[in-house]
Amino acid sequence: MKDDTKLTHAGRHPHENHGAVNTPVYHASTILFPTLADFDSRDRKYVYGRKGTPTTSTLEEAVSALEQAHGTVLAPSGLAAVTTTLMSFVQAGGHVLLTDSTYFPTRKFASGLLARLGIEAEYYDPLIGNGIEALIRPNTNLIWMESPGSLTFEMQDVPAIVAAAKKHGVPTAIDNTWSGGYFFKPLTLGVDVSVQAATKYIVGHSDAMLGTIACNQAAYPKVLDTFLQQGNCAGPDDVYLGTRGLRTMAVRMNRQHENGIKMAEWLRDRPEVIRVMHPALPEDPGHEIWKRDFTGASGLFGFVVDCTDRAALGAMLDGLALFGMGASWGGYESLILPSDPSKMRSATKWEAGGTTLRMHVGLEDTADLIDDLTAGFDRLNSARR
Repeated sequence: MKDDTKLTHAGRHPHENHGAVNTPVYHASTILFPTLADFDSRDRKYVYGRKGTPTTSTLEEAVSALEQAHGTVLAPSGLAAVTTTLMSFVQAGGHVLLTDSTYFPTRKFASGLLARLGIEAEYYDPLIGNGIEALIRPNTNLIWMESPGSLTFEMQDVPAIVAAAKKHGVPTAIDNTWSGGYFFKPLTLGVDVSVQAATKYIVGHSDAMLGTIACNQAAYPKVLDTFLQQGNCAGPDDVYLGTRGLRTMAVRMNRQHENGIKMAEWLRDRPEVIRVMHPALPEDPGHEIWKRDFTGASGLFGFVVDCTDRAALGAMLDGLALFGMGASWGGYESLILPSDPSKMRSATKWEAGGTTLRMHVGLEDTADLIDDLTAGFDRLNSARR
């Protein structure tokens, strides 16, 4: 089946739920067993609410189908999915390689809890490709990727990194949130684990916290065991919202692909903009990798404005009517947020020459978004005269 069909049908079992099209929300902790023999054997799919219900199974099956995974674990947030994955592979005295462009809370976890456990985190240039082989040590537990990278959108050569990792028997994992698992299939390229903040494109409506960990056959038992030992579980209402969002993700992401490229092209021609970071643009340094490995682009990208005056930036951003300022993305609405990636780097430098902004383009008409930003740039120019 094609992805659009998978998103519509995968994980649905109406006739196991009295014909209901959508799997109901099971609020459950205790699961009853009819006999002592049944209790002793535990020979059934559902034995305790924390370990899953039909509600969680529906989304797990659907994400596994989408990402072509052996199995999927649902986490209560995107960060919980990241930390569970890292904890599934690290060992005391171990070493992990993380892309320097990674999501900042991932970096904080590595420099915080992992460091306290005696695990060394080393950051590498996201453009390293097969050069990563020189950084692999005998005690390297995991290589962590994110493509494109948070805030600065560098594309990683995932197949080259995976090939080097496999040569040395090192597992690999990737934050695949930007693609939604729809535009990019890292497990088909040999990556062991694909993590998403399902809060973003899977939920799609900015109203639930959720993470997904899609695993190949070798990684799944390790991840599931770590997840259960930590006592994690995703709430049934959030899981239900994730499933409902997943059903329309293809329509939303294809629209956001188109809207994002239109906005990136428009921004590229604005005199206030120094550069646009969007891998679907032909001039982007990562465009060839994106074109090779991805089938589309989400609505999230970055650009740099030729202004560092916070008052002038405030005049621009505070008056926007259609772009909200918020730290998340992936919903139906457009967002914009200033950032300073230079404070989040150690292996590379980010020298933008202006203020870096991250934009998420939603489902609005791009003509209205352009009008809103045009007025914002007018306010910016007036404020810095």
